[in-house]
Amino acid sequence: VGRAQHDTSTLLAASYLLASSHHIMGSSADDDVMTIDGVRLVMVLPGIVAALLALLFVLVNMTQLAKLKTGKDIGKPKLDQLSKQIKDGARAFLMAEYYYLAWFVAFLSVVLLVIFSLQYDATGSQGVRTFAGFIVGAALSASAGWMGMMVATDGNVRTTVACIGTESEDDPKALPEGLAVAFKTGSIMGFTVVGLGLFGVSSMVLILGMGYSDTHTMQVMSGFGFGASAIALFARVAGGIYTKAADVGADLVGKLEAGIDEDDPHNPAVIADNVGDNVGDVAGMGADLFESYVGSIIAAATLGVGSADKMLLPFFLSAAGVVCAMLGCFAVSTNETGKSGKNTNMAGLMWALEKGMYLAGILFVGAAAGICAWLKEMKSFGCVIIGLVAGMMIGKVTEYFTSFDFAPVRSITDRGKTGAATVVIQGLGVGMLSCVPPTVIIVAAILACAALEGDYGVAIAAVGMLATLGITLATDAYGPVADNAGGLAEMDPSVPSYVRDRTDCLDALGNTTAATGKGFAIGSAVLTSLSLLAAFKAQAFSSDIDESTDTSALYAMGGLDIGDPVILSGVIFGAMLPYMFAALTMISVGKAAAEIIQEVRRQFAEVDGLLNVIKRATAGETISEEEDVLPESDRCVKISTESSVREMIAPGAYAILAPLFVGFLVGPRCLMGMLSGAISSGCMVAIMMSNAGGAWDNSKKYCEALGIKKTDQGKACIVGDTVGDPFKDTSGPSLNILIKLMSMVSLTIAPLLRDNADWYRSYLGVVPLALFIICSAVLVMKGILTWKDPLGDLGGSDAKTLEEEGLKSTDIEIAGPGEKDL
Repeated sequence: VGRAQHDTSTLLAASYLLASSHHIMGSSADDDVMTIDGVRLVMVLPGIVAALLALLFVLVNMTQLAKLKTGKDIGKPKLDQLSKQIKDGARAFLMAEYYYLAWFVAFLSVVLLVIFSLQYDATGSQGVRTFAGFIVGAALSASAGWMGMMVATDGNVRTTVACIGTESEDDPKALPEGLAVAFKTGSIMGFTVVGLGLFGVSSMVLILGMGYSDTHTMQVMSGFGFGASAIALFARVAGGIYTKAADVGADLVGKLEAGIDEDDPHNPAVIADNVGDNVGDVAGMGADLFESYVGSIIAAATLGVGSADKMLLPFFLSAAGVVCAMLGCFAVSTNETGKSGKNTNMAGLMWALEKGMYLAGILFVGAAAGICAWLKEMKSFGCVIIGLVAGMMIGKVTEYFTSFDFAPVRSITDRGKTGAATVVIQGLGVGMLSCVPPTVIIVAAILACAALEGDYGVAIAAVGMLATLGITLATDAYGPVADNAGGLAEMDPSVPSYVRDRTDCLDALGNTTAATGKGFAIGSAVLTSLSLLAAFKAQAFSSDIDESTDTSALYAMGGLDIGDPVILSGVIFGAMLPYMFAALTMISVGKAAAEIIQEVRRQFAEVDGLLNVIKRATAGETISEEEDVLPESDRCVKISTESSVREMIAPGAYAILAPLFVGFLVGPRCLMGMLSGAISSGCMVAIMMSNAGGAWDNSKKYCEALGIKKTDQGKACIVGDTVGDPFKDTSGPSLNILIKLMSMVSLTIAPLLRDNADWYRSYLGVVPLALFIICSAVLVMKGILTWKDPLGDLGGSDAKTLEEEGLKSTDIEIAGPGEKDL
């Protein structure tokens, strides 16, 4: 589920836009069936009940988790201290991020209130309802991320303690119990997302739809999706920059220069690295998938306007999926002993998680068949099956390109024999080639669903893919928990080394399950993007015409011929935007990482005794607690927080302003082209970056499995992994939200652009264009958009100064001759 989220959102974006388009065509003929005194109890009641069950499930698991042992219960209080450092750092980051996002949400909600109040005066309170939906969507999206992060930082230390077990290397229960605790923590995250999401979308349909027809109800629900999209973008971008800046900084100086192991407590960036696992892979992912989940439901329901059965179906399927996912969680268990963790049967551990997902999937297929038969929507059932099969196929293809059990990743490791450059070249090739099979599968699924049920079939396939998100997200969210648990075990010298072997097994298992989840993410993102695009077309152009003569305003403007210069210009401009967005986030990671690198080098040079301790530890000596010298980790946490919040501004501002000035300046036809180009290139770039990053990551892990991690070949693969970190965890996952957010902005302004000719009232577009230019100028003046080396203004030591101050005298390899300027 994890890293391929970006691709999921591509699909989700389409469903949403497409959906909103159909509701503009008129109210449902089945409004009397759907409403009871204007309240859609029939439609939303199953979703509300299932959501409450999910949140009750979360509460029970949280209570059980709180009763589990922590470090102080087994005489290792340092584990609790380290866990608290990680939790405090994660909380500080989210507090800083949400402070700025609160102002952003307040401003944008007022803008929506004004726009919709002026545009839809015939419906009275539509501006107020859209305003309320936007705020609630943003609040629930942020809450999903916050709650998930809080639980993950509580579960990491309990997972470590479970893996310690009886402090015996032959303890047969330690590994299974560690798996159970990590999965329980992940399940809290997964069902928090689906519980809040399903409750939010169902209750908002109930409240915002009072006295409204189906058409206008789903119109105001676009505000709810817009709020979720806006928060998700900033949460994903800022969290991704934070986690990868700390990770890259810790790896380059710690592993390559100082030669110390990952999560060594003497690395000043190690706490920031572990904090990053939570703010990026948990909080950011939670907000992202919350948006995807509710977006697919709203899109399908909106496309179903005009048929009570089609409007009911996405809510019923989602409710059934929640229950099936909960039942699947009870099947997750393992009899693998693992002992020290080495030579553990990874296939057996994988089956422990897979049998839960398979059970949930089988139960859901049965439930979906019954629901579709009851509603007489068996063609829609066919679309659900197509979507599920396509998602599974993409997952297996992704696993092929990213697992070191197969040739693509091993080929990258082999290139490490000739240096880091060939590792990077091979990884890029693998990532680009990995776009081919998913594209073929997605295209086939879209054509098949469209043949069965048209646009609605594509949207309902996305709902089916994400219906059991609770358990799918649980299997992925437990990965960062296991990663943190391993970090805690490494940082506390009193924890035996075999405990780290056990946590490494759990971490490796999380990397494998991410591939399957990624398949569902890719499929649903592309399907939703397609729906969103069609929705914008329906809202921006009149359709009440005689199809035989086609006298619409769109026809008068020249239609949507791809060869039209206006549309082609929009396609080209839109295709560029994902590259610009990815570049901004990549450069942001590089700048933030440079600041971390500078601080780590400074501490190595200036903290008394730190280098001597590193030298002794590297030689295998045991360092007593009295002799140990620890770095100033809080400084790296502060640097990562400040840089990530600062660097998220540019990508978010451009994502919102680009469709505004294109739509108002040139017109809806150009904007239609822009969205088409952005979805097409964004999907490909997201797949490429995600799979290339995953392949580089596992090429490094393959070196570890072969025992060549500290050789030149292993170091070359570490460089590749460092390059791939922002690929798979920052830029790639953010692209799906970029596409959906631009689509939602376009959908919001579509009524203002309805049937506008090219360049009609183009002076209105000067305002967002001026804001775009002013924003860029301010970012340049503030040093956020700059080519300048961030190390030049930070003071401190460069590589030469470090050597002069005696860093090289520790006999620790700091940099090779060709890496002095790193």
